[in-house]
Amino acid sequence: MPIANNPRARAGAAPRRASRLALMGAAAAFALSAAIGPAPLTPAYAEAPLSGSVTAAGPASFADVVERVKPAVVAIKVKAVDDQQDGIFEMPDVSPDDPMYRFFKRFGEGQGGRPQKHMTMSQGSGFIVSPDGYVVTNNHVVEHASEVDVALDDGRTLPAKVVGKDKRTDLALLKISDGAKLPYVDWGSTAPRVGDWVIAVGNPFGLGGSVTAGIVSARGRDIGAGPYDDFLQIDAPVNRGNSGGPAFDSRGNVIGVNTAIYSPSGGSIGIGFAIPAEVAKDVVAALKEKGSVSRGWIGVKIQNVTPEIADSMGLKTTKGALIAQPQRGAPAEEAGLKSGDVIVAVNGDKIDTSRDLARRIAALGPGKTVDITFLRSGAEKTVKLKLGVLPDEREVRADEEGFSERGPELSGLGLEVAPAAEVRGAGREGLFVTDIDPSGAAAQKGLRRGDVIIEAAGQPVSSRGDLASALEAARKEGRRSVLLRVKSADGAKFIAVPVKGGAG
Repeated sequence: MPIANNPRARAGAAPRRASRLALMGAAAAFALSAAIGPAPLTPAYAEAPLSGSVTAAGPASFADVVERVKPAVVAIKVKAVDDQQDGIFEMPDVSPDDPMYRFFKRFGEGQGGRPQKHMTMSQGSGFIVSPDGYVVTNNHVVEHASEVDVALDDGRTLPAKVVGKDKRTDLALLKISDGAKLPYVDWGSTAPRVGDWVIAVGNPFGLGGSVTAGIVSARGRDIGAGPYDDFLQIDAPVNRGNSGGPAFDSRGNVIGVNTAIYSPSGGSIGIGFAIPAEVAKDVVAALKEKGSVSRGWIGVKIQNVTPEIADSMGLKTTKGALIAQPQRGAPAEEAGLKSGDVIVAVNGDKIDTSRDLARRIAALGPGKTVDITFLRSGAEKTVKLKLGVLPDEREVRADEEGFSERGPELSGLGLEVAPAAEVRGAGREGLFVTDIDPSGAAAQKGLRRGDVIIEAAGQPVSSRGDLASALEAARKEGRRSVLLRVKSADGAKFIAVPVKGGAG
């Protein structure tokens, strides 16, 4: 039986404490009123009654829940080897006969002219999810670990083995054992609603088991951590050292894994983020089974459909994921999908955004055959394709040589272009953006110096005249913008630039 459902706590004490606090608050309020006199009351709500019934705001105390779940929350202690010590400097070119040689040799890079390795220590949080000792935490807590120990709530410390890690969701699974059944907690089976209570338990600043409470502030947050961002935002205070700890509902079920905070100071300001249980439990199951997570992949660079892009493509809504570039030899290209297609459904399920598509495809897993519904030139089409395996992350770099070449400025957009074939390292196709006005319309929409414009309004461009003709044609058709296909350091993408004198 999971400890979250093991009734052990005393009842009755919490209500008496709550009553005592309420009385103290009432006395303070009376004294203040007597001192300054009565103040007019202004209701903070409309006079019309709300429809439906409203339940009580919450329990008088979380003590019973905390007493049940706290034994399953652990502190993670990590040892890691750091090759890049702060302050390391290069050994200067000094002759061994120079009096300063020994100084630099001793206090510079160390023996052999190489940086010395240094052991670092860090701490995080985690929680036990099975009686045989599987522990969930964040990947970033144990990513570079050479040794991991888990400190239990009862004071014992046990060595832990890293079973598996998933960088894309920032989750990791550890295994500990003490020869007996360990206390554990269960995943929640129901997704929390905005406004539901949340209890965070963890190891902030290495202080040991600490508890905070708040509410779920928002769902589906994208914080730029990865392609599958779908975070809960909570206002239960979490701080450094809370990473990997559990977020509980008021019944003691795990609804999230605390992962990140937004903070200018490094401390909690009431904006924390947790990986939802519905995501975490599937990843943890895969890590337990195989030590890694295999995700579906179609091989396209995608982006959201903005209002400007929708207008320039003649689309009625901004729903869907726009294909900026299919990868050569990937399932999407083999199925016939092309740059400019807008994917609007997978297996009949509607796609709202590019991130929605990424999550759906990843969750289906490799090897599955799916129906992809897309828009092309205003017509809806459907193709079947077999999902591949999501490859390891790759870094794309652009060759920035030749940026000094200049060309004529395009009126109204604030940019200068030159045929890419005339700029060394820019390739043979398109127009190279040689300069751009940071306050101009093109820059405001995302064009940057060094980008290469491949297409305008669906047609290849190789000269300034091609681009100017596309802008003029859109203006005559009454469009507010023209869709450019652009190759940048981040890969291919679509950018809708405004048309001077267009409709609207």
